[in-house]
Amino acid sequence: MKKILFVRNTFQHTANSVQIVQTRKYSSEFKSNTFFKKALPIHLESQELSSRHVLEKALKPHKTNEILIKCTEFDASGGVKVVSGEFKKADLCSKHGLLPRDLRKIDTGIQSLVPSILVRKSSILINLLHIRALLKADAVLLFNVYGSTDTHTQSVFMYDLEGKLRQGSKAMGGLPYEFRALEAILISVSTALNAEMKFLNSLVKEVLLQLEEDINRERIRNLLIYSKKVSAFAQKVTLIRNALNEILDQGITLYYIDFFGKIRPLNQHDEIELLLESYLKQTDEIVQSVNNLVSNIKNTEEIVNIVLDANRNSLMLMELKVSILTLAVSSGAIISGLLGMNLKNFMEHLPYAFAGISSLVFTIATIVGIFGLKKIKKIQRLTLWGKDHMIVKR
Repeated sequence: MKKILFVRNTFQHTANSVQIVQTRKYSSEFKSNTFFKKALPIHLESQELSSRHVLEKALKPHKTNEILIKCTEFDASGGVKVVSGEFKKADLCSKHGLLPRDLRKIDTGIQSLVPSILVRKSSILINLLHIRALLKADAVLLFNVYGSTDTHTQSVFMYDLEGKLRQGSKAMGGLPYEFRALEAILISVSTALNAEMKFLNSLVKEVLLQLEEDINRERIRNLLIYSKKVSAFAQKVTLIRNALNEILDQGITLYYIDFFGKIRPLNQHDEIELLLESYLKQTDEIVQSVNNLVSNIKNTEEIVNIVLDANRNSLMLMELKVSILTLAVSSGAIISGLLGMNLKNFMEHLPYAFAGISSLVFTIATIVGIFGLKKIKKIQRLTLWGKDHMIVKR
């Protein structure tokens, strides 16, 4: 009896194992690419593969501390110490006393549109336009910005930064090393903003002058494109101005930066405030200029819309007048149609029948036409003030 039970249990276990193996085989075939190629159309297969790839990429573990960041390092004398050197985030944080979240703003692998100036105990982190830098009392780390197309501006900034760092503190009005680097960054940013502002201003003014002469589809399309560019530029300049305002509002933070193990004297604190206020005023001027440009674009768009609406109304009015005249002619043609039937109307032998009927038809058509045109003229006389204030008499 025990042998029979043992054989039966062994047989059931073997059958379950075979069933599990077959189930795994079918599931692996279902998940294979060949099965999807047979079961799904081509476009559904590509969508499935792309969505699977995106999901795998998103779920892939991201090791922040092992990401390498390329940067160029300037030493205390202003010379280039390292060119496009690769550093780990963890090493940078431990060496310069930063937190991993501090490097998030200047991470070269992230496309950041919001400028920022972060003040820490012994360093300043800057992310403005094409510049991402770490400023210290004896070193400057300039991070490589991937995806930047303005290489000329970056090269000019590198030469200017090197020249200002090589100059002594006395030649730069007593500014410390890190504030000289900050001034070079602000000069590069303001120069880039002014250049872009002048370029957009010339393009927009040219289109506005062309629209004053003639309105066509190509010029309206160009105005729309430039309007989007100007709006994006206005947002960018406003964010930079807000970043400078924020750092000035936190002026006490700059005063307590501990670069050399001691608090800086008060006169240097005043100098950095004057420096930031100077470039803040320049940024304010650019903001006002771009706001005026946006206002001019909006005014031109409103005028263009008014002109187009007036032309559209003129076409509709002409179409309505033609319809009224057609109605007048049709109303007179009713009598002609009645008399043109192959039936006796007892007017065939009257000598003045043709003249009388023609006069009647012309009179009816004239009355209908004049009545319709008067109605159109009354609608056309609508004003914002007066008797006919937004009211059409029926």
